[in-house]
Amino acid sequence: MTDRTGNPGNDETVITKTRPKTQRPPMYKVLLLNDDYTPMEFVVHILERFFGLTHAQAFEIMLTVHKKGLAVVGVFSFEVAETKVAQVMDFARRHQHPLQCTMEKD
Repeated sequence: MTDRTGNPGNDETVITKTRPKTQRPPMYKVLLLNDDYTPMEFVVHILERFFGLTHAQAFEIMLTVHKKGLAVVGVFSFEVAETKVAQVMDFARRHQHPLQCTMEKD
């Protein structure tokens, strides 16, 4: 005597695979802040060197920083943004300029 219900030999087991939804990492804006002492040419050089911008792009962003007080230079993952900020700050300090570069969550 068996205690089965259903049809023998008709195994209707359904296997579902759940894939965890991966989220994009949060992005961070890198900002340059205006000051009254850092030469405009130095800011253009920083933008070309550390952010890979063309001279025209760097000049345009430098003018935005100069006129508006700050500008977004790029949007990166946390680690990349942190590295860029550190590189810019270190380079500015070594050249004795008070240029400020920060990051904030996008």
